[in-house]
Amino acid sequence: MRNGEQETKLVIITGMSGAGKTVAVQSFEDLGYYCVDNLPPTLLPKFLELMKDSTNNIRKVALVMDLRGREFFDSLFEALDVLGEEDWLQEHILFLDAKDESLVSRYKETRRSHPLAVEGLPLNGIQQEREILDELRGRSQRIIDTTNLKPKELREKIVEKYTEEKQETFSVHMVSFGFKYGLPIDADLVFDVRFLPNPHYVPHMKSLTGLNTEVSSYVFKWADTQKFIEKVLDLLQFMLPQYKKEGKSQLVVAIGCTGGQHRSVTLAEHFTKELSSNYITHVSHRDIDKRKGH
Repeated sequence: MRNGEQETKLVIITGMSGAGKTVAVQSFEDLGYYCVDNLPPTLLPKFLELMKDSTNNIRKVALVMDLRGREFFDSLFEALDVLGEEDWLQEHILFLDAKDESLVSRYKETRRSHPLAVEGLPLNGIQQEREILDELRGRSQRIIDTTNLKPKELREKIVEKYTEEKQETFSVHMVSFGFKYGLPIDADLVFDVRFLPNPHYVPHMKSLTGLNTEVSSYVFKWADTQKFIEKVLDLLQFMLPQYKKEGKSQLVVAIGCTGGQHRSVTLAEHFTKELSSNYITHVSHRDIDKRKGH
């Protein structure tokens, strides 16, 4: 291990085409892994050199290797032997499998061809692939059969097995914005607070923002603001566990006022603080400086 540092974790995601590798790599990405999809095995040694470079801070990596790179597949076992010689690396192979009937059904649903039977029957390609991958399956540290798993259930299984102790994978991102500049395209929930009294019309507050105590005190002093906060928090406290249970890794909650400078900023900050005791929270103010011409 290099200089007493923590080992770098490398998970190689492989297995049958159609068994869920896309869902798997997305799950590892949510767990904070640096992910590379469809890395040719011949490039693995070079990739290891980059990982070993002491100037980078990458400590968790997930690589997808499958038969889309089948012309390079013969070199995979040689590359895996190289991995075993690296004492700074904690290597792990995750093999995703499913019964032939389930894989055929998935190919029919997606109307895609199997990579080994582009012009033939999916079952022929599946059987060829199973034979090619048989030895790799035997070298895997973990095999997950996805035959009866929905994508959400596969994601939950990966999170359960690979989440580090006390690591939280669900976060809430509060975004303030101004309706005059358009809705945030990545928002899951949007709340409109333009009905609240606007500090913009108080002359000495016009150039300030919701990060200023005087502005936030003005926003909070109204009964309608307090009622709105109470109702939104009640709604979020009900909904957030449901989103988390459903497998969502992040919820983006957008709070909008006219210009995105006063009311929305104040409330986004407040909700972030209120939720931070139970969730990983982030806050950003998309349009806070728009009126300043920044």
